[in-house]
Amino acid sequence: MNISIFGLGYVGTVAMGCLATLGHRVIGVDVSKDKVDLINEGKSPIIENEIGSIVAEYRSKGMICATLDLSQAILQTDVSFLCLGTPSSPNGHLNLESVFRVVGEIGETLRHKTTFHVIAIRSTVLPDTHAKVVQMIQNASGKQPDSHFGIVSNPEFLREGTAVKDFYNPPYTLLASQSERAIAIMKQVYSGINAPVILTSLPVAELIKYVSNSYHALKIVFANEIGNICRRLGADSHELMRIFSLDTKLNISSAYLSPGFAYGGSCLPKDLKALCTLAHDLYLNCPVIESVQRSNELQKDLVLNQILEFGKRSIGFLGISFKEGTDDLRDSPIVDVMEKLLGKGYDIRIYDKNVHLSKLVGANQEYIIKRIPLISRFITNNLAEVLEKSEVIVLVNKDNDSPGILGQLSAEKIVYDLVHIGADRSLGKAMYKGIAW
Repeated sequence: MNISIFGLGYVGTVAMGCLATLGHRVIGVDVSKDKVDLINEGKSPIIENEIGSIVAEYRSKGMICATLDLSQAILQTDVSFLCLGTPSSPNGHLNLESVFRVVGEIGETLRHKTTFHVIAIRSTVLPDTHAKVVQMIQNASGKQPDSHFGIVSNPEFLREGTAVKDFYNPPYTLLASQSERAIAIMKQVYSGINAPVILTSLPVAELIKYVSNSYHALKIVFANEIGNICRRLGADSHELMRIFSLDTKLNISSAYLSPGFAYGGSCLPKDLKALCTLAHDLYLNCPVIESVQRSNELQKDLVLNQILEFGKRSIGFLGISFKEGTDDLRDSPIVDVMEKLLGKGYDIRIYDKNVHLSKLVGANQEYIIKRIPLISRFITNNLAEVLEKSEVIVLVNKDNDSPGILGQLSAEKIVYDLVHIGADRSLGKAMYKGIAW
């Protein structure tokens, strides 16, 4: 396939070389004459493992070349990759001037092209950029999306130093587009890549790079804060984190990465507080670790405010334990929400199939007596009554969603989902709202 690459920086040069090794003919485009000349001389404009030899080899084979002429590149290719820089402005916003300038010129050139053209946005851009690009191309070219051109969001996941290896072996190839025709062509482009192709929505494709990099930054800072604590205690921080990383069931996994309600229970709050206290006693400032509990409290506030915004006075809770499949009420985050609602005069009812007051013993019994004696009065074993008399039904634990029960709800009911049962579940005529979806 004939492909043009706009922007010959790290992402663009690596894409040019690697796509050529897959059998594509690639034209690089850049405003820098120096970069264009280097490519045409068989030299890489960047320093990156393996890419220098790839550029030299595939330039000698006539599989790659570079030009300053955008129109020439568009007219001679079927697919264009936007690999242009999106630097931050002083206030943190993205500078998309180079992206939009190139998009405008591509649109003007497409006026003179009769064949279908795909534009893949490889640059890291925020949501709604895809829609703006579609509109700009349509306005400049006078042609219709999916009939004459297709735009695809296709974020990259390359690390400097291992970019070539990452290009051939990404975690996945992510594609999002309103054009099925463009998606089919992009699948052909990547047919030689060792990774599954994942199709997703446009907002997800445009957000995921920011989420990924922010999480990587979080992991680095977290590990550094742990390292600082270890150093003060004389513990081997690298040995600790090596062992920590061996747990792929919980520590290095998708566990605990589902957006939803706050954490609670007898372990997480207690141990986090102990680690923060330890850091304080060691005269260490650990802002990331110390901010975790504050963020958790904000999630409780978010739920409370949403319930208040519904404007209903009767609230039913399906679940009170901190975690589904258990009767453990200790530090259950929903208890704080319930107490604040009661303080505001709301009528609440609570059903949890795992919590039967007459059967509670030990720590759970003590917790109810000392911590939530008032709330215990509102716990019932009658699910039908909770559903019938509550205007808003809050799903706290998945295992309290009895099959078929919610499907009988009337249009006057509101279902507020904290556990992601999904809007596609049978909820009768009730209005559905998720906490983070």
